[in-house]
Amino acid sequence: MRNALHMIRHFAYPIHMFANFCNRNQHPFASKRPSDFWNVRQDTADFRLGAENAKLPDDIPAAEPTAGTLPPIALLEAALFLAREPMSCRRLAQLAGLPEGTRTRQLLRELNQRYDNDQAAFCIVEVAEGFQLRTRPEFASWLARMQGVPAAVRLSNPAMETLTVIAYRQPVSRAEVDRIRGVQSGDLIRQLLDQGLAKIVGRSEDLGRPFLYGTTTHFLQIFGLSSLQDLPAA
Repeated sequence: MRNALHMIRHFAYPIHMFANFCNRNQHPFASKRPSDFWNVRQDTADFRLGAENAKLPDDIPAAEPTAGTLPPIALLEAALFLAREPMSCRRLAQLAGLPEGTRTRQLLRELNQRYDNDQAAFCIVEVAEGFQLRTRPEFASWLARMQGVPAAVRLSNPAMETLTVIAYRQPVSRAEVDRIRGVQSGDLIRQLLDQGLAKIVGRSEDLGRPFLYGTTTHFLQIFGLSSLQDLPAA
């Protein structure tokens, strides 16, 4: 028991820091993309009708850098508007016929500057090792009145505590999570698995080879993290 209390105290600071970070970065519509509202406004574009689970296929041809090609910045915007998941800089560069890296990021910054200047409802966010077009946080309360808007992810304090331990100690077994928290965490881990915030990443070499858990790309998206390196320092 004394050892468990010591481990809880050891994690008290990162849990506190992560909770504060989440309060600043997560809001009901921080992770909403334009495509999340297609089932509400199905008249906006014929191509998007019924695309509730649509993803950009891998075989979309890259733009060819010819005089007749659409502007690369417009291609980037169109790809981000359609995508339901963050798109890597490499994939965006391929679609727009751009060299990887600096030029693509420069155009994304220009797009964001246009949105800022126009006071647009959207902005481009670097999240989950990619880029995504999202609604701005200040529109959350207004969007909440729309029908068909997905519910925000809500976590209890014990669930947040469990998720914090997994995030900072991954890959981690259920026994280690239990030992750190001092209580059983099986139900909470299953809840996090069901919500897509945690996943099984392997098996331990310990007796019985228990599952090891880690966080998901969805976890990064929900909490506005580009990668795990963006977690608040413990």
